[in-house]
Amino acid sequence: MPFLSRLPDGRSLLAIYVQPRSSRNGLVCIHDQAIKLALTSPPVDDAANKALITFFSSFFKIARQQVILHKGQQSRRKQVIIEGLSAEAIRERIMAEMPRKEVACK
Repeated sequence: MPFLSRLPDGRSLLAIYVQPRSSRNGLVCIHDQAIKLALTSPPVDDAANKALITFFSSFFKIARQQVILHKGQQSRRKQVIIEGLSAEAIRERIMAEMPRKEVACK
């Protein structure tokens, strides 16, 4: 899947498209080769970035220190590094949580 790649050191890199100020937090669909993530936090004062890290640490049941915002601190398009999980485990968890009818956005 294009939204997930493996780094040479074994960590996984996720491509994320953030939709801030949503009514709920959660995975929405795959949008333009990235996972679309709805967050209730506004995109000011780093609130959405902190919410993204908190969401994925809870989602994957890992420590917040294992979720690293790699690129896109001031953009909707972000790259997040996930440590401590295999790419297969990440892909399985995301696809299990993704709404079946909305895997790919239009």
